[in-house]
This record gives sequence, structure tokens and C-alpha cells, in this order.
Amino acid sequence: MTEIKNLEREISRFRGRLVAAGLFVLLGFGLIATRMVYLQIYRHEELATRAEANRIAVLPVVPNRGLIVDRNGVVLATNYSAYTLEITPSKAGDLEATIDALSHLVEIQQRDRRRFKRLMDESKSFESLPIRTKLTDAEVARFMAQRFRFPGVDVRARLFRNYPLGDVGAHVIGYIGRINQAEKKAMEDWDEDVQANYRGTEVIGKLGVEQSYERELHGQTGFEEVETSAGGRAVRRLKTHPSTPGNTLVLSIDIKLQALVEQMFGDRRGALVAIDPRNGEVLAFVSKPTFDPNLFVDGIDYDSWKELNESIDRPLLNRALRGTYPPGSTFKPFMALAALNTGKRSPSLVIQDNGSFVFGNHTFRSHGDKGLGPVDMYRSIVKSSNVYYYSLANEMGVDLMHEQLSPLGFGRRTGIDLEAEGTGLLPSTAWKKKAYKRPEQQKWFSGETISLGIGQGYNNFTMLQVASATATLVAGGQRFEPRLVREVENVVTHEKRRVSGQPLAPLPYKPEHIALVLRALHGVTQEGTSTPVFAGAPYKTGGKTGTAQAVGVRANEKYNAAKLSEYQRDHSVYMAFAPLENPTIALAVIVENAGWGAAAAAPIARRVFDYSLLGLWPSDEDMAATQQGKSVAPMGTPRRASDVPLPGGLAMAGLPGIALDVGSERGAPSPMPSVPEGPVAPAPVPASGPQQLAQAAVAAQRGAR
Repeated sequence: MTEIKNLEREISRFRGRLVAAGLFVLLGFGLIATRMVYLQIYRHEELATRAEANRIAVLPVVPNRGLIVDRNGVVLATNYSAYTLEITPSKAGDLEATIDALSHLVEIQQRDRRRFKRLMDESKSFESLPIRTKLTDAEVARFMAQRFRFPGVDVRARLFRNYPLGDVGAHVIGYIGRINQAEKKAMEDWDEDVQANYRGTEVIGKLGVEQSYERELHGQTGFEEVETSAGGRAVRRLKTHPSTPGNTLVLSIDIKLQALVEQMFGDRRGALVAIDPRNGEVLAFVSKPTFDPNLFVDGIDYDSWKELNESIDRPLLNRALRGTYPPGSTFKPFMALAALNTGKRSPSLVIQDNGSFVFGNHTFRSHGDKGLGPVDMYRSIVKSSNVYYYSLANEMGVDLMHEQLSPLGFGRRTGIDLEAEGTGLLPSTAWKKKAYKRPEQQKWFSGETISLGIGQGYNNFTMLQVASATATLVAGGQRFEPRLVREVENVVTHEKRRVSGQPLAPLPYKPEHIALVLRALHGVTQEGTSTPVFAGAPYKTGGKTGTAQAVGVRANEKYNAAKLSEYQRDHSVYMAFAPLENPTIALAVIVENAGWGAAAAAPIARRVFDYSLLGLWPSDEDMAATQQGKSVAPMGTPRRASDVPLPGGLAMAGLPGIALDVGSERGAPSPMPSVPEGPVAPAPVPASGPQQLAQAAVAAQRGAR
């Protein structure tokens, strides 16, 4: 009886366990079903997108950088394709061993190693960094045969910038370089859409119009959707949205005139700015010495950088934009205009020039302590009387001078379309209070005003400011912001957007005052300090010589260049315009430490006018003399400028995929050899291909989509 009861109890317990197990199983299946419903219905779109993202990689397609051409269509900056050997440090293992092994297949020099190390310091370990650029086809073939030995190493096809004319116009054009950490940090403040447009971009404009017009030149980044395997290897291309090349910049610069001026400077230092006073377009923008921007394209080597950076001549300094100098006697015509405008002097007022001006216990000397006798305003400019302007400065005072001359652009930025323009200095009592800390230094002394009248003292301006003021003067007070870029051409629509020529509010000068100053400036070339330079010129021009002190001379001493080192000698300055009746060009030029203005600066101006107005190029004899500061009027038989070829061509030689036609001024590119299939070029090169000097390249760039 007892055994029967125990059996029933066991059966009851089993049934309970079975029910519990069934309920547990049902609950488990219910949870699974609920989860499946949640994932398949409520989160289907999100998870499908994530799965697709794991299968598809979106790669940026970097656009072809826009061309830069001069006003006549000469290409100044272009692109070409070349192979680059690149290493991803995080995937390559022992970097030193990897590079040593690669050097047996591809030539890797010490400068390549130094550049790679510098790039590593500036980049992240997962970024692909170049160890060698511009590989030959043979080097590519050798590496590809051994690629399996080098994880994290690839050959890529990339676009490189090229400046066909080498160092001609380098300070205007600028250059591009790899984006550094400081620039990456600054880019974080850009708008999101602009940041997105720079994904995959590794270079950026560093100087000149390459920098100031970076976003116009960059173009629009495209993208590719690529199906990838589980290991991340590209399987096939699913979709492509091509990039749009950057716009073409048409500069106002005449690159042939630019090359002429740079050649006339020779090995001397200085600057020249030439402006069209009718619209503010810059015709030449010279800073000497210059440099080859091609050195910076794929990372400048240590030796070249050291040579440029440590040179006493400072070739990287843009003297036309940032170099400030006392204007010397070129300041006198503007002082005369200010005197007329304020009524401080009438044209007929005569000042006795006895060779010196005494103020307090100090004597301010004139040229060689020789007096000019009775001097009115016209003669004060033609004969360059110091005494006349010493007394005028004393009568006007520093603050009135500042008030009158500041609107002409002295001591302030002109607004030119380049970054980092220098401000120069046009002094005032307010400036001195702000510039100095001690009360005794902040006080303005009347004796400090005197030398300002002849462009000395605290006066320091850029040649850009002097040229811009000259252009405003000859335009009767009409002002323009100087412009280096004439127009921007959209490569897709072919529309041209004008950049230059927007007038500013004119200055209220009386026509008779302007006419008097211009007549006096013409007199300088006929009976004044630059008469020998413009002898025989078939056109009328005006100008003013200047001699700017590099170091001060004590009151009881006389200037003697022979006793000074080269870098302590006076600067040679000249401002000018032509033709007299309807000026189309106004300029300012300085030759550092070259002495009297008529000796070095004025001859350069004469030859600029001969080129611009007559289409003439100096003879070899005349060029050599001008480079040495020993020319006056042109000598020998000048050539037609159209017959003189532009420098360049060497900058293109030796580049992969480029063949130059030696018989023509502009070479045509040969086709780029095909890139092997597979992992050699995971990032495709934009379809527009290499761009070179030939005009066909411009058409190809404009036609790219």
C-alpha cells in the first residue's frame, strides 16, 4: 500500500517538472520571438544600413586642383600623375627593417627617410605616408613582384602639383604642401560641409594665391562605394560620384613682364609692384631673391630648406608684400598733394633752399649740403628739395600728415588678395603713445616731425603701398583694392567671375592739384634726377627718385657708401607712371642697398615701360648693365618681347609621364602609363589626367566634370 502511494507522488512531481520545463521553454521561445520581431521589424532599417556599411566602403575621390594662368593664358600651376610608394606605420611592423628591405627594390635616399620621419611626427599611425614619390615603371614592377613581403606598404597613383616656370613669380603663385597638425586643428573650426569636402585631401595652399584662393582651387571631393570582403579587400566598385576639379584662376599678372623684372634684378635684393591705375589690377609683383616652389610639393629636403631658411638674403620673405622701407624722396609728391589739399602751401610759394634746415639745435642737411636757391612746389619735386619738405613737415605737424596721407594707403593694408600683408608705419602721436611703454618715450617731439617730410624717420611702407598710392594719384584720387586674380573660371559651367576692378570711394582731390603734381613728376624725367634714364623715350612719363637710408647717419657725419658694408648702404627707390596723358601703369621699385634712386631703381622702371608700352625687351648688353646697376637709357638694339621665350621647361624635365617638346615653348604631356590592376591604386586618379603648359591642358581642365 505504501509503495503505491509513493508511485503516485513521483508521477505528480514529474508532471510538475514537465509543466515547469514546458513553461520555461515557451518563455524562452517567446523571448526569442519577441527579440526577432524587434530586430526584424523595429530595427530593420538601422541594422540593414549597418550591415551594408560593413560590406561597402565609401572612399573619397580627391579632386584635381585648379589651374593658375596669367592674363595671357600662360599656365603657371598645373598637375601631373605619378606613382608613390607609401607605408601605413600601424600595419608595417618594424619600420626601419621595412624601409631597409624596400631600399633594395626602390631607391630610397636619406632625405626620403628624413621626410618620412617628419611626416610621422605630424601624422597618425594609421595614415598612409609616402616614403618615395615619382616612381618609375621599373621601380613599380620590382615592388609589385615582391609586394607580399611588405604588409602595410602599397603603391598609389597620386596627383602632384607642378610649377612649370620654376622660380618665376613664386611669391605670387605660392606653393602647396602637406597639411600639418596646426592646419588640421584650424580646419576643425570650418563649417561641416567644408570639412567634408576635404576628406582624403592631404595638401593645402601654403603661400600666395595657392593659399588665399585655396577653396576655389580645391574643387569638390567625389566618392566611390566599393564592396569589400570580410578581410577588408576591395572586391568591386558599386557606385561612383566623380569629383569636380577646382576652378581656374586667371591672374592679372603678365608673367613675361614678371620674368623680365626678376631677370633685371639679377642677384640683387628688392621688390617691384606695377598696377594698372584704371582698375587696380597688379601687372607685376616681384620679390627678389625668389625660390623654386617645386621644392615644396612633395616635402622639401633638409638641405634645401636650410639653404632657404638660413640665407642672409631671406628668399622666402615676400618683400613686395611684407618688406617695409623708408620711401625716401618718393614721398615728396604725396606731401605736396597734402599741402595743396589742406591749403598749407600754394604752388607759387617760394622757399629758400640753402642746403640745410635748422630746427632747435639740430641741422637737417640737404643733398651734399648744396642749396637749390629759391624753390616753388614744382621745382621742389623736380629738383628734390629736402629743405622745402623739412619746412613743410614742420608746418603741417605729424597728425595732419597722418590724416592726409593715410587715405592714400600709407601705413595700412591695401586689401590685396594675399594673406599676411604688412601694414607699414605712418606715424602719429596716438601711434607713439600706443607703441611705447614709458611716458618719456610716448611723448612726440617736434624735431621727430622734420625728417618725415622727406620720407625718413618713422616712415616705413611696402612697395605695394607706394605703388597703390601712385596709382591713386595718377587716377585723380580714384582708389581700387589691388588684385592679383583677375577672374575665376568655373570648370563646369565655363562661367567667368570678375574679381578685379571694383572701385572704392574716390578721394576728394582738386583736378588742378593733381595736374600740378603730375606735371612736376613729368619734369623729373625731363629736367630732374631721372632725365638720363628716360632720354630718347618715345612716350611721356612721370616719376620720382628716392634714396632711403638703411642705417642712420649722425648729424656731424657724411654718408660714405664705401665705408659701409653692403647691407648698410642706402636703398634705391623709384615711383613712376606712364604714359603721362592716360596712365595705364603705375609702379614702385626698390633695389636694396644699391644707392641713389636714379642709379638702380629708375633704369628698371624705364625698361618696364618699354615692355608695356612698346613691346620691347632689353638687349643682352643692356640687361647685363642693368643687373649691375650700370645702365641709364637703354643701350644696344632691343628685341621684340614676343620673340623672347619664357623661361621654364626644366621644371618639367624628368617627371614621370611627361615629355616636353623641345622645339616649342609649351610642352605637351605624354600619356601616363596604366596602373596595374588590384591593390596598386586603391584610390583612383581623377579622370582629367595630367595638366601641362600646353593650352590644350587648359581646355581639358575646363571641360572636366
